[in-house]
Amino acid sequence: MSLIELELERQAHPVDVIEHVAALEDWSFERSGDDEITVSIAGSWCDYHVSVSWMEDVEALHLACAFDLKVSDQRRAEVMRLLAIVNEQMLLGHFDLWSGEGVVMYRHALLLTGGIEPSARQIGAMLVGAIESCDRYYQAFQFVVWAGRSAQEALEGALFETVGNA
Repeated sequence: MSLIELELERQAHPVDVIEHVAALEDWSFERSGDDEITVSIAGSWCDYHVSVSWMEDVEALHLACAFDLKVSDQRRAEVMRLLAIVNEQMLLGHFDLWSGEGVVMYRHALLLTGGIEPSARQIGAMLVGAIESCDRYYQAFQFVVWAGRSAQEALEGALFETVGNA
């Protein structure tokens, strides 16, 4: 028997762990089914609505966080350039542009094959990591879409960090 054929019984549904973490952190959430949950988390620039789905066929939790930002056809090419630059810097997760909707989205998946149980610490890190990634690049996407900046200009402007106090 190969490891792929080995099936283990899960003690808890992975989405139940997300609900538990959201409740502990006092984040509002809505369960749209056994396999889906949406968690609202305050970021630095806006409130993010993070959707997490359990994908039984691949045994993975899929996280998606869409920006409240519609990309026009005129800015699509520059947003795609920005996506390429940003994704080069990502250690975990990545940004996409949903072509049909014209929406920038952060995505990440946690693979739990073979009955692996997610820990509250893993789930918390996954959710916080998503918000930190979105916050880090939110302004860059805004600069490209609303200010008409180039991808490189937008990224440099968004990642500019000040030092000290005024």
